[in-house]
Amino acid sequence: MHVRPAAAIAAVALTCAACVPGGQPSNEEAQSEQVQVTATETNVVTVTPVPEKTAAEERVPEDLRMRVASLMVVGAADYDQARAALEQGAGGLIIPSWADPKLLTEPGRNINALREEFDRPFTVAIDFEGGRVQRHSDVLGSFPAPRDLANQPPEVIRGTGYDIGVTLRKHGINVDYAPLLDLDVTDLDIVGDRAFGQTPERVSEVATLFSQGLVDAGVTPTFKHFPGHGRASGDTHLTLAVTPPIEELNASDLVPYGTVLPQFPTGSVMVGHMVVPGVGEPNTPSSLNPAAYRMLREGNYPGGKPFAGVAVTDDLSGMRAITDLMPTPEAVRRAIAAGADQALWSSGSDLGPAIDATVGAVERGEIPEERINAAAARVQQQFIDANL
Repeated sequence: MHVRPAAAIAAVALTCAACVPGGQPSNEEAQSEQVQVTATETNVVTVTPVPEKTAAEERVPEDLRMRVASLMVVGAADYDQARAALEQGAGGLIIPSWADPKLLTEPGRNINALREEFDRPFTVAIDFEGGRVQRHSDVLGSFPAPRDLANQPPEVIRGTGYDIGVTLRKHGINVDYAPLLDLDVTDLDIVGDRAFGQTPERVSEVATLFSQGLVDAGVTPTFKHFPGHGRASGDTHLTLAVTPPIEELNASDLVPYGTVLPQFPTGSVMVGHMVVPGVGEPNTPSSLNPAAYRMLREGNYPGGKPFAGVAVTDDLSGMRAITDLMPTPEAVRRAIAAGADQALWSSGSDLGPAIDATVGAVERGEIPEERINAAAARVQQQFIDANL
């Protein structure tokens, strides 16, 4: 007489326990936690739970092209350009300074109208710091420069963040590319009065108050420019700039990130185009540098903690630190490969080629599909956090 091995009997029993007459799984069992059955070399059957997808992972598009497109944040100069980008699957829009103000104001052809038209979430972002960087202030209002705001009482600082958030949200904008965590310590004009101060402690204190005001109004703050632009050799709009070595940034420029980021788990971080000596490959802008993203993710700097939110690049189309090196589609591909969750470019052009370049890299095995999936899940989590 043939006797079945114990492992086989266990496997059959496990299989039949999930069946009803006819050999089909019952509805109750089909809805229960999935398991994975593995026969080991010692004929012992092990049952390993298969982790359930998070709510964000459930919302990630199945189609690879749409998954990649969801990582793109592109400039929209008017309603038609914004609509065309969303039709291609773009996960976000940025409203640049040259956009037609009607995109914010014209009923039926504004951002709020687009939200009603498209049955999927998307972010809309803007650079709105106050002072000299506050886009479309004729529509959204005018607010003091960060340096001046830092001289106000705490309730005024937080209240200003809230007032900015309210006007942005009213016009369909839910992400503010502010505040700066850069230090104003070298008279670098591109930073200057855009910074809250000269010391890490003061910058951290004011940025926390301002950001909490944005959050109170339902707007996502974006902390920039990681890992620190305040002491860079120049303006990355004009040239590839270099910071002091990472050891010096750890002692000052990175300190605000260690203080502020843990307080805003739903915030995002903008990675700048500065080259940081001692971080990854030489002469590689941080926005394209895998080592810079690892440092952010792991919290590998004094006071840092692992960061699980969205990492977005600085502008890949309007800054010569990048455009002098490569065309936008290549920069988008390299940024996502390096670790960016969102590739941002203000011109809004070449969206199709940028998607193609990144999809092609995945299909050739140059970018692991897991990299795309992780980025897409973080983007979807940002939608959830923003109630989109």
